[in-house]
Amino acid sequence: MTEMNGYDDGVFCWTDLVAHDFEAAKAWYSKIFGWTAVDQDTKGGPPYVIWTQDGRPVAGLGQMSEEMKASGAPTMWTDYVAVSDVEATAAKAAELGGKVIFPPFQVLDSGSMAAFMDPHGAMFAVWKAGTHFGAGTVNVPNSMSWNELATTDVPGARKFYGELFGWTYSEQDMGQFVYTSIAAGRRSNGGIVPMVGEQWQGIPPHWMTYFSVADVDATAKAIEEAGGKICVPAIDIPQVGRFAVVNDAQGATFTIITMLEVRLFVD
Repeated sequence: MTEMNGYDDGVFCWTDLVAHDFEAAKAWYSKIFGWTAVDQDTKGGPPYVIWTQDGRPVAGLGQMSEEMKASGAPTMWTDYVAVSDVEATAAKAAELGGKVIFPPFQVLDSGSMAAFMDPHGAMFAVWKAGTHFGAGTVNVPNSMSWNELATTDVPGARKFYGELFGWTYSEQDMGQFVYTSIAAGRRSNGGIVPMVGEQWQGIPPHWMTYFSVADVDATAKAIEEAGGKICVPAIDIPQVGRFAVVNDAQGATFTIITMLEVRLFVD
């Protein structure tokens, strides 16, 4: 098990879902991943749950506002990057051509955050820890294990995020495309895939949350039986593992993967 007790700047630290139907999402993911839903005291704010595994936080769930629903916003996962200064990060993101979706704000004593759209349309968020530092468990089955950007402009994305977070990159030739691996300091911190080919038509740039599972095929079957959808059937990636892209019962997209090796937050 990879237990985390804090995150360096620039490292993905948390993921949460904002759902149209809060109670349905809480029950659905608790069933699929075996998570325990812990309702948070939001002091009159929107409902929020922290899902735990073995008593450690693994992901979150929030209720989508009526305004967001009316605007057509889908149920979706958001990935968070740890920072020590949310305000400075927001200013830098805007300077680099990003769009501030939610300006910096305090989340009680849990921490502070802001949400953005990068210059090509992919949404992400940043988090400055207070009492909540992020995921307490990663890499094991039913926890976050990878974060991946799909973009139409890999060089532009590398420049934007490199200047924003100090990320560095390496490349792997995957045959039909070149995959970019992200590093934050010495830590493996996700990847970037170019949106080339017919399979990407109609799909906007986005960040994808990966969750490790013990058995991709069994989990995919359980997802279908629970009203979800298989977007990309389970396939093997040499020297990486086996994965499938899925939708939950409300349409939120995420990836499940059984990795051959631990890849996230590895020195």
